[in-house]
Amino acid sequence: MSKNINPLQKKGISRQASIVTKLLKASVCVPVLIIAACSSDGNGSQNPVISANNNPKKQVGLLLPLSGRNGALGNNMMQAAKLALSDPSAPKLDVFDTEQAGGAAEAARKAVAAGDGIILGPLTATNTTEVASVTTASNVPVVAYTSDVSVAGPNVWAFGVTPEQQVLTMVRAAKNEGKTKFAALLPENPMGKAMGNALTKACADLGLSQPVIVYHTASKEDITQQLKTLSNFDARVQDAKMNPTSSAAVKPSLIGDNNDGNLLDELAPTESTSSTPKNDAKNLALGNPPFDALLLADTGLQLQSVIDALDETQVSSTKVRIMGPGLWGAFASKLGKLQGAWYASPDPQKRATFAQQYRAKYGVAPKPLADLTYDTAALTNSLSKIGGYTSQNLMRADGFDGVDGLFVLQADGHVKRDLQIFQIQRSGGAKVISTPSVVKPAINSTNTTHS
Repeated sequence: MSKNINPLQKKGISRQASIVTKLLKASVCVPVLIIAACSSDGNGSQNPVISANNNPKKQVGLLLPLSGRNGALGNNMMQAAKLALSDPSAPKLDVFDTEQAGGAAEAARKAVAAGDGIILGPLTATNTTEVASVTTASNVPVVAYTSDVSVAGPNVWAFGVTPEQQVLTMVRAAKNEGKTKFAALLPENPMGKAMGNALTKACADLGLSQPVIVYHTASKEDITQQLKTLSNFDARVQDAKMNPTSSAAVKPSLIGDNNDGNLLDELAPTESTSSTPKNDAKNLALGNPPFDALLLADTGLQLQSVIDALDETQVSSTKVRIMGPGLWGAFASKLGKLQGAWYASPDPQKRATFAQQYRAKYGVAPKPLADLTYDTAALTNSLSKIGGYTSQNLMRADGFDGVDGLFVLQADGHVKRDLQIFQIQRSGGAKVISTPSVVKPAINSTNTTHS
């Protein structure tokens, strides 16, 4: 029997009830994520949470697009759920295709009619709303794979890696290093709005002042102008002109002497001349902007325009903690011009064991969203052994450790999740830095470089 313990196994197993310990020992030989089956009773003691449900092993409904344009993704995710429930004692998986007649709502009705004790999925925010309209009356919990927290609510969790989780992780870490004045330059689109809302919430939750947030269009000129306004550029220029020492100084570049090319190899070269008249500000060393942490959310061509605007307005990583979305991780090797900037996402090294198990079983690599089905299916496997899918079991205060990090399901349908912060390096790529835990503040990361 393998001694390899799967990543959802909680620490402190030695103090669990004997029946749980036996179950865990019986499970280490299969590729199933095991979650600790104990919870605090409010007095500091650890006792199993047993449901009044006489059948805690009710089957698990899984709602995914198994046909249509997202069929390949849905099937890849379904295989991950099956991998997590390959333990012979695991609950049965009851699978429904949300692309069939009646859509996600009909799939949910069938799952409820079949007596499924919990529903995993669906994939999208729209489908989650449809499913919730069916499950509310029957009180069947839903753990959906959307990252849109606007559809979350009591007994309906948005389990995707959300902007809210990413921003809270970075704001907490920035606060720990002394940053207190937060601002954001964001695109006028749903992603930008989600990041802006997340920043406002994170600052409020952490007792920080309300952030200053501006939104820009796709226009390079608008991006530059919005950042000039946000950074108090004109006043900083005037101050520098009035100070001979500053005007004689050399203007700092965004990342020092790094002479990388454009953001992405495939991007068109940056125009050599600006659409606005040149001024002598580029020869001045400007003072600090009125914020010490700046959140961005652009990618692609618009991110190149943002980088140019940062350089023109002298908002550099030497003055400001620059933060961005986890999407930056997909092309971190091209982001040398943002040296020192942060983004937050699950640590790919942590999912390596799961990815190896998946490839060994199916001969292909798991898609990123397959992590979510693996973690949620493993969660149901563990809870089926200790009383079922009750709210008390699902919302354990100490959480569960998954492929994508430690997580806690909250009463409002949001999910707290520990992510890792990656700091962009001068030559591109990113290094994991010590990251304060959102779930358990004592937990920190080790330093590892990723390209």
